[in-house]
Amino acid sequence: ALSAFAAKAGDVDASKAVVTAPLVDPWADTIRPISNPTLFDLAIPQTQIHPLFIHNRMPDTVDTILGKVPVGGDFQVYAMQVEIALNERLSINAVKDGYIDFNPDSTLTTSDGWANIEAGLKYAWLLQPEQGLASNFQLQYEIPTGNADVWQGEGDGILTPSMSVLKLLGKFQVADQFGFRLPIDDSESSVFYNSVHVSYKLTDWLFPLAEVNVFHVMDAGDGSARFPSQVGGLVPAIAKFEGGDLVNLGASNTVSNFVSLALGARVRIPDSPIDLGFAWEFPLTDQDNGLMEDRFTVDMVIRF
Repeated sequence: ALSAFAAKAGDVDASKAVVTAPLVDPWADTIRPISNPTLFDLAIPQTQIHPLFIHNRMPDTVDTILGKVPVGGDFQVYAMQVEIALNERLSINAVKDGYIDFNPDSTLTTSDGWANIEAGLKYAWLLQPEQGLASNFQLQYEIPTGNADVWQGEGDGILTPSMSVLKLLGKFQVADQFGFRLPIDDSESSVFYNSVHVSYKLTDWLFPLAEVNVFHVMDAGDGSARFPSQVGGLVPAIAKFEGGDLVNLGASNTVSNFVSLALGARVRIPDSPIDLGFAWEFPLTDQDNGLMEDRFTVDMVIRF
């Protein structure tokens, strides 16, 4: 009888057993945008490393107050971004650094050197994973530590406040980030930008995407002599365009907006924290009003 009692006491009622469900990341299907990498990222704070390579072909001619000036050639950027999430809402971002190899065909001077360093904070004021909705505020500061030979290192730095929004709609992801590039001094241009991303989860590992980037000069620079190795520092005084996402020329005669379209995809390596990305980007506005004929961006996102 005692053994029967012990056996009965040891029986487990399976209907009353507590089952612990595995933790599910509500943002597991989100992917980082590819184009405009220094100014456009996810609204969700994450810990990640983001190495990237840019190959940018420049137009044969660019628009200046002297007429069309030949440039051509290309430049490459080698960089690595780092984001460290302090908690689910706050992260520290290092968004700009790296090395620039500048190779024009005409007029300008071949050179290479370091990019400026830019870093700041991201705060997600809205996180609704059950709705697939997130939004954040960011504040970055670009420090003029780079080399003037490659259009960096001038001025007193640039503050960039911005806001981003993320929405998951079934297999679609929509993201938007807009902000302001506000120089500390008057020599550089103040710029508004807006970047939009749409992607689709075609399979568990393939995410085709399209992105649009818009740059609008709100207040032109003063055109003072800068970047002395490039045409004796005259570029800001004669250029009728700004430098887009990577360069602030301080051009005093900017008259046009710059709009580009990027088409590409992200590939998620199965059973790993790594995403690979590729995008081909080209202007929708006149390519003479900028430094881009087209651009190829290849990157990797390593999440922790």
